[in-house]
Amino acid sequence: MHAGVETQLFSAHSPADLDAAADLLRRGGLVAFPTETVYGLGGLALEPLAVRAIYAAKGRAPTNPLIVHVLGEADARPLCARWPIEAQQLVARFWPGPLTIVLPRTDRVPDEVTGGGPTVAVRAPSHPAARNLLARVGAPLAAPSANRSEHVSPTTALHVLRDLNGRIDAVLDGGRCPVGIESTVMALTSQGARLLRAGAISRAQLEELLGEVPDGAAGALLPASPGQGKRHYAPAALVRLAPASSLARVAADLPGPVGALVRSDAALPHTVIAVRLPADPADYARDLYAAMRDLEDRGCTSICIESVPATAEWDAVRDRLSRAAG
Repeated sequence: MHAGVETQLFSAHSPADLDAAADLLRRGGLVAFPTETVYGLGGLALEPLAVRAIYAAKGRAPTNPLIVHVLGEADARPLCARWPIEAQQLVARFWPGPLTIVLPRTDRVPDEVTGGGPTVAVRAPSHPAARNLLARVGAPLAAPSANRSEHVSPTTALHVLRDLNGRIDAVLDGGRCPVGIESTVMALTSQGARLLRAGAISRAQLEELLGEVPDGAAGALLPASPGQGKRHYAPAALVRLAPASSLARVAADLPGPVGALVRSDAALPHTVIAVRLPADPADYARDLYAAMRDLEDRGCTSICIESVPATAEWDAVRDRLSRAAG
């Protein structure tokens, strides 16, 4: 890919476009594609040069590992040195879907994918476009979110182009991502299962299957999965969180133009650009990143976000908001 060359836009509904996207990937190119969570920036996971190109396009630190996308268990097993019974159970219940599993890696997986660490993160996406593309490529794809590093993850092809046009070969447009935030990440360690990142698959669902699942990997020397940074998933604006009762005061104190993401009928200064998000946590998650990007596009240099409930069903959203404000 030559810097400054416009990125091609393909349709996920066109077999010819899917073939062209797969051909680009097999030749070592970079193609963004939709998953059920967010758009991923795909490159051949077992080709170090392709993986390095992903880091370069995103401006991502090479110690921040990537998730390897596969069609299913048969493609994941050769990448993992161990496949415990817990992996078997998780895959049977949640794959294909928004669950990433972290396991010890085999020598097939390059250091570039794992950030130099001893584990690999694997996931089988459920989005038809992602599965059609993986089937055509016939090889695992490393695919972090298709955005500039630490920026808000993209949930439409247009979001990808705003961040990466001229830096990658193509975007496969499959419409809006239905989940809207990144996958749940589980590590299966010799000490048991650990939750590394909250996502659409809840801790309660995981614990139904495995028993108690504590948080893990905080403070680890090398992160085992992406999304561990204190500031991540963040718009290009100052972000502050506030309860409904103090939203107006916090918004008034922020340097403008000021935007706000609200769920309630909290009063706001008339100068604030307010975007209302749904009251349901899954619908809120689906719309969150697009709303942040909308306020960016409208010139907001500060964004005030109404706090969400401190309940389990809001865990994944609360995680993203705290990192956006990090």
